[in-house]
Amino acid sequence: MNGEASPGPYAYARRPLVEPDWRRLPGWSGVGDDRWRDAQWQRAHCVKNAAQLRAVVGDLLRESFYADLAADAERFATMSTLLTPQLLNVMAPDAVDDPVSFTEAFLANPVRRYMLPVASDRHPEWPSHPLAQRDSLHEAEMWAVEGLTHRYPTKVLAELLSTCPQYCGHCTRMDLVGTSTPQVVKAKLALRPVDRQELMLDYLKRTPGVRDVVVSGGDVANVPWPRLEAFLLRLLELESVRDIRLATKALVGLPQHWLQGDVVEGVGRVAAVARARGVNLAVHTHANHVRSVTPLVAEAARALLDAGVRDVRNQGVLLRGVNDTQADLLDLCFALQGEAGVLPYYFYLCDMIPNAEHWRTPLHQAQRLQESIMGYLPGYATPRIVCDVPYLGKRWVHQVAEYDRERGVSHWDGGEGRRLPFYDPIDTLPEPGRLWWARGEGRP
Repeated sequence: MNGEASPGPYAYARRPLVEPDWRRLPGWSGVGDDRWRDAQWQRAHCVKNAAQLRAVVGDLLRESFYADLAADAERFATMSTLLTPQLLNVMAPDAVDDPVSFTEAFLANPVRRYMLPVASDRHPEWPSHPLAQRDSLHEAEMWAVEGLTHRYPTKVLAELLSTCPQYCGHCTRMDLVGTSTPQVVKAKLALRPVDRQELMLDYLKRTPGVRDVVVSGGDVANVPWPRLEAFLLRLLELESVRDIRLATKALVGLPQHWLQGDVVEGVGRVAAVARARGVNLAVHTHANHVRSVTPLVAEAARALLDAGVRDVRNQGVLLRGVNDTQADLLDLCFALQGEAGVLPYYFYLCDMIPNAEHWRTPLHQAQRLQESIMGYLPGYATPRIVCDVPYLGKRWVHQVAEYDRERGVSHWDGGEGRRLPFYDPIDTLPEPGRLWWARGEGRP
């Protein structure tokens, strides 16, 4: 995939969502519908290592794949492996069951590319940008209290915990989220969860200029529901808070969690209080490819909306080889908007974390993609492609103030004469630009 706009107009055709048959995989051949829909079964059967992957796929993957996976874990991975059955099931769903064909299809699968990276995915010369950083958005520098990032004037990000039900290879919070890897000894949250939440609530009481709270982590699906509900109800007691957004990749990776009866009932209680107080309660999720949007995802989104959540929105990441074409983006958006009831909201340029160059796309490609998807979806459901500029925040890709395409350096207006930089992946630059970086001239 080269990310160029399609040579002709995109041809829309309604496509029903499909839940691949997990029984095609030897390790799950006897798993019935009840167990598949059980959130605890899904959590207990996550794939965390090669041995567990073998137990599911049997001999369908060749030894070369496991060697590739091991090499990535040893040399590149910034996130440990944690893959839900739900997500593993959408990888190579139509492959024939001989090892050569299955392995080829598995390697080529777009969801596999960001959920289960292997060493051969990484760029051989530029696996990392020279200016990549572990906390690329400098969120920890902006903590008002531990875990509470106050980056925008009226908005905060509340990181309640540092775990998720599944780990994406391109995680922007790879410095904090998940368990350590050979490359990354993770930072740690020091306070007890209850103490951290108390400090967050106290800060918000003292800071009435904050009206919008994104409750995240990690992933709120990993917060025990009674604890999360108690926190949300206390947030709703603050007159200054008018928007609350729950951030959960689990809607796509573990929809079974959001279909549990006690969770749905709890969401309904919180939504009723929010509605009575005129507060907008929404859920934000993270789908990057149409294959990850299945009937169970749609069912979970409908359950949240029926419980009283105002909106379910998607914040994807623009990833090379995953969704970097007009057709990729529109297929995903139509599945989300038309079939699952999820509003396409943002696609972010992949952040400049270590070993992520093979996922990142240059700014000019993102600009062309933004132009190429205009006019197909309703205006309110046409996602914005944005660059999350360090120390500045989200900026629409066409807001760039200056852009040197040869060296891949863009500058963004930070006000008061400030110009803040962002950088294209080096392997996408013309030769003079690649040589400039190779000589070390781009380092500050």
